[in-house]
This record gives sequence, structure tokens and C-alpha cells, in this order.
Amino acid sequence: MANTLIEDLKWRGLLYQQTDAEGMEKLLNEEKVSLYVGVDPTADSMHIGHIVPLLTLRRFQQAGHRPILLVGGATGMIGDPSGRSTERNLLTAKQIDNNVAGIKKQLERIFDFSGDQNGAQLVNNYDWVGKLSAIEFLRDYGKLININYMLNKDTISSRLETGLSFTEFAYTLIQGIDFNHLYDHYDVRIQVGGSDQWGNITTGLEVIRKTHDEETRAFGITIPLVTKSDGTKFGKTAGGAVWLDAEKTSPYEFYQFWLNTADADVVKYLKIFTFLSHEEIETLAQKVETEPHLREAQKTLAAEMTKLIHGEAGLEQALRITAALFSGDLKSLSVDEMKVAFSGVPSIELPKEAKNIVDLLVEAKISSSKRQAREDVTNGAISVNGEKVKDLDYIIDTKDRMEDAFAIIRRGKKKYHMVKFN
Repeated sequence: MANTLIEDLKWRGLLYQQTDAEGMEKLLNEEKVSLYVGVDPTADSMHIGHIVPLLTLRRFQQAGHRPILLVGGATGMIGDPSGRSTERNLLTAKQIDNNVAGIKKQLERIFDFSGDQNGAQLVNNYDWVGKLSAIEFLRDYGKLININYMLNKDTISSRLETGLSFTEFAYTLIQGIDFNHLYDHYDVRIQVGGSDQWGNITTGLEVIRKTHDEETRAFGITIPLVTKSDGTKFGKTAGGAVWLDAEKTSPYEFYQFWLNTADADVVKYLKIFTFLSHEEIETLAQKVETEPHLREAQKTLAAEMTKLIHGEAGLEQALRITAALFSGDLKSLSVDEMKVAFSGVPSIELPKEAKNIVDLLVEAKISSSKRQAREDVTNGAISVNGEKVKDLDYIIDTKDRMEDAFAIIRRGKKKYHMVKFN
């Protein structure tokens, strides 16, 4: 019998590889199971490239299964060679602890950690891998996997020419130890990962098979790499990665990232990233075809994702800044929101002194000449902190310096500049 959750994952384009599709479907039809995703704490925040396996795991939780979230305090110290051409920089124990704390907060936004039967549970593999001596590692696990098996892994074979240390070579086996440990102590039956984790997942299944006498029922599934229709990398902007930490990527910037999704990608992203029903997504898909100028699908995607990661307050702030910038009414924004909204606009530093508006426009390179600056002012094309200035004798001074540090000048409808005063 087809499993409704598996059918939903297929519809959303979330199934790439499975170790035993029929066996896993049978298991999910018969039992509520525990399954896990691993995240290595290589930074103190995840970015949106990390979240597809996590959101997939949340779909399992919504279907009554129990998610185990493994933060790799041990594997994070070693570095996963998957998808890399060079070795990672090794982190200190203190850096790892700091990163684990940051990631834990983000996981608590995505999953329900309540004490119910299928409440999510956070584990750290340092708690068991950290206790293994070198002798125990080699004797108890090193003998289970032969070198030929390891060399057949794409993540390892692809690095043989550029160089691969024994540290990274051993990574896949340590991840195999994790799956085995969770199988024994948390009754974990399924590991979920990105497509680059296939080799690590199958090593885990091999370790489980070789350390248990009885017939084991463990499975692995991977999720396709998310791509953009134009061939460019998903999850990157001109400013770099799109982080889940509001300090690194503000809720407004996060909202704007999703809002700027191309029509060719938006329906795919609604399926992959949101928890909207098939009917809701199909309705939005129809609107992309019939009313693309309204960008209803993009607005829904941006709202759903911002609310999930930053909560209602984060979404409200993002919508408030978006509306203020669209209307030009900056007075509705707080000083902090102004900083967020204009963090990416052209800026210039000028001395902290009273200055005529025409002179400031030229010095800040907002207008090309004094003649142009006078024209801009008299035509009503200049606003200071959301207030239109039409007086050629207007003086920019303390009253215009927010926090006595900066002013936002708008020329025309959309050209914003930040003038910083020092």
C-alpha cells in the first residue's frame, strides 16, 4: 500500500535516492519510527542550503514520526569531505560549542521539541564519539569497512588527486558510527540527508549490518540538490549566503530573498520549502500563469519562510520595511529598521557639520552637479529621512542625523543613499 507521506515527498520533488523504497514504505505504514538528520556545526548559524533535509524531517514529524537532530560536535572537528575540493579548517572545542548553541536555537524554531511521543530530540555525537580511544575506533569499527569500499565513495575518490588526509578519509566511518549508535540507543531506522550524503548514509547502513546478528531494518533517503532554473546556485546572493541568524541576514533581507524568486522557480520552491497543501500550491501555480504581475506566489513563499525562521515578529518587521520602501514613507520605521533597510544602499562618509542641501547632494555624489542638485530639489525629487525637501536653503544638521550618525537621502522614486557623519 502506498504511503501518503512518501507520495507527498514525491509530489514535492523531495526524493532522490532510497536504499530500499519498498521496505521503507512498509515500515512507515506499519510503525511510527525515529529518523535523523545530521548537521555539522561549522558555523554558529545554518544557512538556507542546510534546511531542505530539516524541513523534510519536519514533514515526518507532522505525520507522527519522531525526529532526532544530530549536531556533530565530533564530526564538526574533523570535516566532511563531501562536496569539497579542499580540506576544511579545523575548529577548536570552544568554537564548536558556540556553534552548537547557535544552531540549537534555529532548530527549535523549525521543530516541535515538546515531550510528546514524537517530540524532536537534540543529540550531540561528541557524547559517544568523544569517548572512543584510537584503539577502540580501529579495533571495533576500522575492521568493519575495507579500503576498497571506502575508495568507491565519490566523496573520497574525487579527492584522491587533489589530496585527502586520513582525518577526512575517516569521516564517513565516524558518521557510520553515529547511525549505528542512534539505531541502538534511539531506535532510529532512517537517516535523511542531502544528495551529497549518500555515501555517508550507506556506510552507516553497512556498519549497522555488520554489528548486529539479527536482520536489521534501517534505511536511508536523500533529497535532490535544489537548483535555480537559470543554472545559478540556489541560496547565494551578491552579499553571500542567506543565513538563518537574524544578525547575519535580517528578516527583511531574508524576506526579500524569497520575494525575488523567479516565476520559473517559485512553484518548485513552494513545494520544497513550505508546508502549504497541494491545493494551495496548485492555486498559486495557476496565478503565476494568469496573473504573474501580482507575484502572489512569491509573496506567499516569502511570508511562509520568514514566519517559519523568524516568527510573526520577524515577518511583521519585514513587511513593514518593504511597505515603507515601496511607498517612500520612512517615518513609520524605527532607527534600527532604517539601518536594516538601507544596509545595502550606496553610502558615503562626510564630516559632522551643518551643510546646505545642494552642497550635500554634490559632495555625497547623489547629484552630478550643483545645477542638477538645485533642479532635483526644486522638482521635489529629494527626500531626507522620508521628508520631501524643496527649499534650496535647507540646512542638513543635527535634526536630520539619526542617532547623530546618519541620514537617508532619496533621489527620485527608488534611488536611496546613506550619508554617514563622522
